[in-house]
Amino acid sequence: MTDPIAKNKIKVLHLIKSLGRGGAEKLIPETALVHDQNRFEFHCLYFYHQENNIVDEFERAGIQVHLFPSGNLGLFLQVRKVREFVQAHKFDLIHAHLPWAGILARSVGNTLKTPIVYTEHNTWDRYNKVSYWGNRVSFKKQDVVIAVSNEVALSMRLNSIWSPYARGGRMKLKVIQNGVNTEIFRRIENERLESERIENEKIENGHDSYRESPTTAIGAPNLQVSSSLKSQLGIPEEAKVIGKVAVFRSQKRLWLWVEIALEILKTCPEAHFVLVGDGEWRERILKQIQDSGKSSNFHWVGVQKNVIPYLSIMDIYLSSSEFEGLPIAMLEAMSCEIAVVATRAGGIGEVITQGNEGFLTAIEDWSELANYCIQLIQNPEELKAMKLAARDRVIKEFSMKKMVAELEKVYQDLVPR
Repeated sequence: MTDPIAKNKIKVLHLIKSLGRGGAEKLIPETALVHDQNRFEFHCLYFYHQENNIVDEFERAGIQVHLFPSGNLGLFLQVRKVREFVQAHKFDLIHAHLPWAGILARSVGNTLKTPIVYTEHNTWDRYNKVSYWGNRVSFKKQDVVIAVSNEVALSMRLNSIWSPYARGGRMKLKVIQNGVNTEIFRRIENERLESERIENEKIENGHDSYRESPTTAIGAPNLQVSSSLKSQLGIPEEAKVIGKVAVFRSQKRLWLWVEIALEILKTCPEAHFVLVGDGEWRERILKQIQDSGKSSNFHWVGVQKNVIPYLSIMDIYLSSSEFEGLPIAMLEAMSCEIAVVATRAGGIGEVITQGNEGFLTAIEDWSELANYCIQLIQNPEELKAMKLAARDRVIKEFSMKKMVAELEKVYQDLVPR
């Protein structure tokens, strides 16, 4: 007998090129955990398989995962296969993420009546020429476009052709800003980690903050659960910690991040710096740190499945990015009571009020970030107020519940039940 509840669920297929550890990929399982899964059934189809992916996190979030192996240009050969897959599974809606999946979804949808939702996570001027033009030419052939920030929405308006926003057009644009689960991302006041307890609690609740197990840090031993994280990393308990969680790729400009850190150390030699993550720029960044002669003040801990303990020892979240959408890692940091000092990249300026939750500079004025960090280190009361304001800002305006409620309305408007 057919389950009447299952029959009435809206079946959503998330379409994305790969399941790496970027912000766009991470949002899919995190939103699924908050969605009402009595009303929605989630699947994800991806194409490029990497060793360090987050398939297990998708599955723990109740998402059924499917793989059609392919590279970028090979996606165009997958249109028929994906179309047959959509028809066979009777999906009610396709939700595509990032340009390549968006182009594919629109090609699939040409001959289907399945509604298409596309989430744009970055401004268009940052894409390569092939994905930029493929996105631009096909952009009108979808039902709803979600921009993660107002700046991303503006870039779409400026770059779209054939006026897809014109009256009577098929496509609608909505700004739904990224959110974070503020109940999960909370600062651990007691720095005795109790890592096993935290991890077990998250697994029991179906949550996972997407990083892998601890690795050896620069100048630090392997982590043990018996002592504080600071002492394990070789950081004095009273030292101020500046950190960042990121995929090590060019847009993050981590070589500038290290330069800023070295400038801070000239005035605040007791400061320490923690980098969480990995990526193609790792060796160059680590060499830069080693060559500086200040490696004892830097701590690279690799990719972490449970990032909350690392956020809990940070005082300032430093970002030198050239471009962003609306960075999830920054919102998670703010939820853990961390002040932000960052370039005004992408949606960051929509989150941070200057002098309230942190300080911002123009993207080209990244060298000014050092002075703001020094100011906060030297003024602990100002730093404390900003840390509390950061969490308050996320709770009020960037919660996962708010984001998911807006997503569900988009789905239900397209697929009435």
